[in-house]
Amino acid sequence: MDFELSKAQKDIQKAARDFAKGEFSKELAAELEAKHEFPFDIWRKAGELGFIGLHYPEAYGGQDYGSFENALVVEEFCRRDSSIGSAMMSCDFSAEIVLRCGTDEQKKFYLPPVAYAESIFGGAFTEPDHGSDITHMATTAVKDGDHWVLNGVKTFITNGGIAHHYVVLCQTDDEAGYKGQSMIMVPGDAEGLEITDVGAKMGIRLNPTGELSFKNVRVPASNLLGKEGRGFYQVLEFFDESRIEVAAQALGIAQGAFDRAIAHAKTREQFGKKIGAFQATQHKVADMATKLELARLITYKAAWNYDQGRVDPKLASMAKLYAPRIAVEIADEAIQILGGWGYMTEFEVERFYRDAKITEIYEGTKEIQKNTIAAAVLGKLR
Repeated sequence: MDFELSKAQKDIQKAARDFAKGEFSKELAAELEAKHEFPFDIWRKAGELGFIGLHYPEAYGGQDYGSFENALVVEEFCRRDSSIGSAMMSCDFSAEIVLRCGTDEQKKFYLPPVAYAESIFGGAFTEPDHGSDITHMATTAVKDGDHWVLNGVKTFITNGGIAHHYVVLCQTDDEAGYKGQSMIMVPGDAEGLEITDVGAKMGIRLNPTGELSFKNVRVPASNLLGKEGRGFYQVLEFFDESRIEVAAQALGIAQGAFDRAIAHAKTREQFGKKIGAFQATQHKVADMATKLELARLITYKAAWNYDQGRVDPKLASMAKLYAPRIAVEIADEAIQILGGWGYMTEFEVERFYRDAKITEIYEGTKEIQKNTIAAAVLGKLR
């Protein structure tokens, strides 16, 4: 059993770290957060250097790497800055559905612009009345000749308002329940699509979050992704991959908060000693380091298994449950170690704390992850 990264993986990790160090300044992050502005310039540079979609095949603009290498990039970006890193990792959100379920023509049309930072994606699954429960969809798509006509509302949609394309989960057969759901591509500028901002957020303020209202939105029938009636299952398959990416996001945020706490503990003096010399601080550091190591192991294992073709929803949910949990806990402890300074925006850890919290919520709340894990462990019970 070899826990070492390959040379190629170490090179990717270092390249991501160097890029983030050169581009993600805390001054810029603070400015963008105050304006609630997406980092478009950094996004374009990341695309030029191949950091976006590196897990796509070369034929579609990627570099033929896997979920593991993508997780390494996400971790490094979020470690350097929780807000800019989170924006970078979500700019292609749901494009993997096109990669896994689309036709060759759809992949060639949609994916290269994403990889080259010419197109931003958004996944529209969540609805106002159903939240994380995707077994119920009120948004409908009705066939009308060679078009689909969409009506309904999606909410809490990441990249809402800046996405060039949305992958929309719709009810295409009212009688079939979740077995009658389908995935349909909708352009961001489609006639009849209205997008409003959901309002000020606790964290990830560089990512716009919108509500999408579909009012007789017409798109070509060819915008269907995969087979009609397979939408629910396509989302679940997507989550098996995307939840690993969220775990990597949380891992990076946790590591970033930890780095700042350690730097402070080594330099801040009280009562004539560095605060890192006090046992109370040392015990905090020991707990934080242990949690980080465990989160990294389960996240890397989930990513590695996925790339080996051993798709395991339980393991992906374990990573998605644990890494976000420790991200919140470590960011909280980082604030404690910095004391009053930790509460100040200048020292960043309060922002890492705010950005960490969303990883426990989106792409399935922690309660949803527990449901998935328990179902896999217990099986069907009467």
